[in-house]
Amino acid sequence: MTPTSTPTLLIVDDEKPTRDGLRAALEDKFDVYVAEDAAAAWQLLEKESFDVLLTDLRMAGEDGLKLIHRAKSLNKPPVCILMTAYGSEELAVDAMKQGADDYIAKGKLQIDELELRIQRALKRQSLEVENTQLHQRLDQKFGVRSLLGEAPSMKEVFETIQAVAPTKATVLVTGESGTGKELVAKAIHQNSTRSRGPMITVNCAALPATLLEGELFGHEKGAFTGAHERRLGRIEQAQGGSLFLDEIGEIDATTQVKLLRFLGERTFERLGSSKTMTADVRLITATNKDLQALVKAGRFREDLYYRLAVVPIHLPPLRDRVVDIPALSHAFLVEFATENGKAVKSFSTEALELMLAYRWPGNVRELRAAVEHAVVLCRGEQVLPRDLPVTVRTPEAVTTGEETRQKIATGAVSVKEAERQLLIHALQECKGNRTEAAKKLGMSRRTLHRRLHEFHLDGF
Repeated sequence: MTPTSTPTLLIVDDEKPTRDGLRAALEDKFDVYVAEDAAAAWQLLEKESFDVLLTDLRMAGEDGLKLIHRAKSLNKPPVCILMTAYGSEELAVDAMKQGADDYIAKGKLQIDELELRIQRALKRQSLEVENTQLHQRLDQKFGVRSLLGEAPSMKEVFETIQAVAPTKATVLVTGESGTGKELVAKAIHQNSTRSRGPMITVNCAALPATLLEGELFGHEKGAFTGAHERRLGRIEQAQGGSLFLDEIGEIDATTQVKLLRFLGERTFERLGSSKTMTADVRLITATNKDLQALVKAGRFREDLYYRLAVVPIHLPPLRDRVVDIPALSHAFLVEFATENGKAVKSFSTEALELMLAYRWPGNVRELRAAVEHAVVLCRGEQVLPRDLPVTVRTPEAVTTGEETRQKIATGAVSVKEAERQLLIHALQECKGNRTEAAKKLGMSRRTLHRRLHEFHLDGF
């Protein structure tokens, strides 16, 4: 189903009045087909691709559960919704095990509710398909699944990685802690002509200045107290590959001078040696500090800064790309469910709303840890609010936009109404400038137009 096409719906019921009534009620929104039993339905399913299968449970011949199980084996399975007059909790659980996406009791069937549940199921399926495709695209392009993002700011990051990876350019990755700077460095290395060579990582903040210089450039035996043998530095170890220096803003003045020389001439000396060495190494650095501010304060060499920032890549904080939280969360959920042998498949609406409301000061790293926490504590197939860390369950609102998200989390407003308020608020702040509003909301202008139309705000 394309975004502009009418969804196809197959209704299966052995009672003609029910079939005809449902067709008449739903044909304005769907391209409706009907079948009187599972056998007739299967003939249609084998010939046509349907978006939705709406089937009764008890029918002559094969029942609705078996039909759903078969339908889910198709290459492009439809959204499957089971209807029955014999409702029970055990039956609902069994229906879900057979692959049903939803379960509706006939005695409580309301057409408006049925339409809404079909649309929700379709939307969930669409998001899952998009998620899978996004994973595949990222794996093909970058080989790093945790680098997920549909926000314009992240798409720009992906485009820059794709452009810079095959080159020899030095890259400076900036962003708050936990935004994924090392992942970007790995993506650049894996997609470069050096991918068969080593990628050596050094955390500059983890070593005192007295040790960092020797760690990078190596040392000869007897170069200093405790140097009992020659040791190759990280630069030599990275020969033919990439050297990633994390927290580059922490290096001392002496190391800055030596690193500047290496970048200019690709030469260096081990500590305790006068022999000049050369190394074919690509340098990628990262920092969560403002290097330009450190330059102004005289704590970081300006000439070194410009050598490092040939191609700068800035990773936005997670709070500025809320639109990416669902895809990231799902990716982590799959990872930890598999790792821990858990049958967790999704987040409840309430849990996801809390995650959207939270500020994530630890960014993607904190989100990953929170999802692991939730999966480990989850007692069923769906993460509930109680499974999330306490900090995520009690987000603090700090701006008007965050107040709206807080209302979502506490149930004061529906998700739909909250989204409507966020759209209005963004347009008001941007004085009606839709391009700016789209950037503020972390979505494309086309997506903004579609959302405005959905909420009847076209003339706003």
